[in-house]
Amino acid sequence: MDLLTQIILYAGFSGITVFIGALLANYFEHHILKRKIKYEITHTAMAFGAGILLSALALVLIPKGLEELSLWPMLISFSSGAIVFFIIDKRLAQSGGKMAQLLAMLMDFVPESIALGALFASDPATGTLLAVFIGLQNLPEAFNSFRDMVISGFTVKKTLIMMFFLSFAGIVGAMIGHFFLSGSPDITAHLMVFASGGILYLLFQDIAPESSMKHHRWGTIGACLGFMVGMIGEKVI
Repeated sequence: MDLLTQIILYAGFSGITVFIGALLANYFEHHILKRKIKYEITHTAMAFGAGILLSALALVLIPKGLEELSLWPMLISFSSGAIVFFIIDKRLAQSGGKMAQLLAMLMDFVPESIALGALFASDPATGTLLAVFIGLQNLPEAFNSFRDMVISGFTVKKTLIMMFFLSFAGIVGAMIGHFFLSGSPDITAHLMVFASGGILYLLFQDIAPESSMKHHRWGTIGACLGFMVGMIGEKVI
């Protein structure tokens, strides 16, 4: 199997979990009828996704910036990401949208996919493990994003179609990384740090506050488990 085929297959695996997460969310919405259980599972899944996002930021995205960039360029990229997503989130809130989880998923998924493509040529083993890690991250994030989009007014059919096509974003990102950024680690690092600023803003503004539950602490445990998934992935990589 040639290198390009490997990149497409592994990036495709890391992306297909976006669609699988949406399918699971749709099944959950129509087959789990008890309101209390649905409430607890929903908020725990949201917290689990937040924990994974935080682990991606702390263990993958920011360390890449620290490794490749000097102080001021890194801070400019990080603050730019936070400001851009502050503006986007504010516009969405004004229009009644509820898309923070989807934005956070894309801010995580796309830069890591680009890094996957850029990395694969020099270290296929690490690239393979990174693809598995990205796929595990996307599953709970897509689950939560599906529910957010339906609540925002998208039909189930339209949301599933959008999630299906978004699942191919990993292949597109990996191709960009492979063909254009394999020899430019600084640009890849800027992209990752920019994404980190946006993710951190969305985590504290929208995702973490909505994942908390009164009289229940499973959400907090879910966040810890999500971060542990990131720790396991980083340790294996």
